[in-house]
Parts: sequence; C-alpha cells; structure tokens
Amino acid sequence: MANLIRIPTPLRNLTGNAPEVTVDATNVGEALNALEEQHNGIKARICDEEGNVRRFVNVFVNDEDIRFLDNLNTPLKDGDSLSIVPAIAGGRGLATFSLLSRA
Repeated sequence: MANLIRIPTPLRNLTGNAPEVTVDATNVGEALNALEEQHNGIKARICDEEGNVRRFVNVFVNDEDIRFLDNLNTPLKDGDSLSIVPAIAGGRGLATFSLLSRA
C-alpha cells in the first residue's frame, strides 16, 4: 500500500528538504515507523517518548484528525495521504516551532 506523507517545513531538514515521502503501511503507526526508517530522527519530532503523537502535532489522514479516529491504529488504504501539521497558536509558536525543527 503506497501512502503519501506530507512533511511540514520545520521537519524537511530531516527529509533532505523533501515536502512529501511515500511509505507502505496499513495504519498510521506503521507509516510513522516507515518514515523513521527512511529518515532517521524524524519520529522523535512527531512522537513523544511513549510513542504517542506529541500534543502540539496534529496528524491527519485524508483531512481527518487521527485523534478523532483510532490514533496511531487508524487504518490506511492504498492511496491515503497523511499530513503532519505542527500546531502554532497563542504566542508559543516559536517554542513549538523550535522543538519541531531541532535536529
């Protein structure tokens, strides 16, 4: 199953500036693991130490927030796309942006 992951600008330094990465996965967790296999260190910017998506990062499958679906167990079909979106609001955006882009 080919799935496209859209990479936000602050993380593109970890993907060789690629705005999109294609992975094969059956759910969101597998997709993030496949992304990590291709681009070492990127998953730590998306997930916390327990493996959960960081609270200031939103992950969407075809415009649906995985927090309202089945989180990392959200199933993927061939051709589904994932978007990783850092949340920036309320004047704390620079701190969040800095944490996301830290290498």
